[in-house]
This record gives sequence, structure tokens and C-alpha cells, in this order.
Amino acid sequence: MRTADKQIADILVRYGEPFGGNVWRVQGTAVIYHKTLERIAAQAGIVFEPPTVIRAERDEAVILVTGRLPGAKPGTERVEWSMGEALVNVNYRVSGKQAAYVYAMAEKRGKDRVILKLIELHGLVYSEEEADEFRAHQIPVRAVDEDFEEAPAFDEVTEAEGDLKRRIDEAATINAVTDLMLDGATQAVLATMPPSTRDEVRDYAKARLVALGWPKRAGRRSAA
Repeated sequence: MRTADKQIADILVRYGEPFGGNVWRVQGTAVIYHKTLERIAAQAGIVFEPPTVIRAERDEAVILVTGRLPGAKPGTERVEWSMGEALVNVNYRVSGKQAAYVYAMAEKRGKDRVILKLIELHGLVYSEEEADEFRAHQIPVRAVDEDFEEAPAFDEVTEAEGDLKRRIDEAATINAVTDLMLDGATQAVLATMPPSTRDEVRDYAKARLVALGWPKRAGRRSAA
């Protein structure tokens, strides 16, 4: 396992969260699910103060978020703050007739950043809610390890990877995961991915199979 991944995994395990199924990479940068950070915040007992609204417009919201992590002893409480920003068509993309929830997005981003600071993952991993900012600015995403491989643009690979992982998460049975991974459309998507990304998605599917009881309850073939 990469050095950075080992650091992330060691911190996640403190809060009962595995690395596999919660973290993936965007051009070498580790990204974690918002729902995972919410679970960690609850497990750690992080308490958020009422947010301070800095900017409130129809298409833009900027919110100051402050969180507190209780210490093991009195006087050892940690406090961190961060900004959450969402601006439609700049760092928050809305397609078609989809409604724009700028305040909810700004709150998510602010809280996720505070959680990452409090659990000492800031700088090692980004929240998935930062994804629109990656797309909007087309920045060369910072590598969190030295041996990352150059990958295609975010929109080309990461959306497909993220979609497959979400569908794997939604598969409720071993056979459902197997059918998804062996489906012709899925195989076609996998074929367009770089080998490292393709292997990561397959490993993600295997981790889901194990979580569902494979191989003991496997009714048919493996998705590997």
C-alpha cells in the first residue's frame, strides 16, 4: 500500500471505517465520500457551531463552519474552522432542470473540510464534494504520494469510476454485484479506463462481495 494510503487507512480504522470502499483517487489525489465523513464525525463526537453566513445569493453561498472535537481530558478539546463555498456554474455544476442547492452544498463542503482537519486527514484526502471544483478549474490535482500515475482528465475517468462505485455500493446481493461487473456495458466502461483505475474498481467490487459474505454465500460466478 502507498505511504499516503497507509496513513489514511490508519486514521480511518480509528473510527471503524475501512480504506476500501470509502476512498478512491482522482489523478493521484485521494478522495473520500461525504457520507463516510458524516459517520466519522458522529463516531468522534464532533459538534458543529451554528454556521455563519458570509454570502447569501440565489446562485451563491459562502458559509463559515466551526467544529469542536472533544478531548480525552478537560482542556484538550480541539477547534477548527473552514469556509464552504458554492457558486453555480463556477465551482458547483447543475445540469438540465436539476435544482441548485447552493446552501446545502456550501454547508457540506465546509463541514467536510472541518472534519478532515479535526481527524488529521487534511492535506491527505479531499471530500467528494470538492469534485465540482476539480472540474470547474481543471487544476492539475496535487498528488498525495510520489508514485502516482498520470491519468486522463477528471471528467473522462472519474465520473465513470465514481458512477460504477456508487452502483456497486447499491448492489444488495452477491449476484447483483456479479451481474453488474459482468454486464457488457460495465465491461465496455472498464475497457476505457487506465489499468490502475480499472484494477481499483475491480478491487472495490471484490471488497463489496466480501462485505456481502462472498465466497461463503456465493450462488454463482465471481465478479473478478
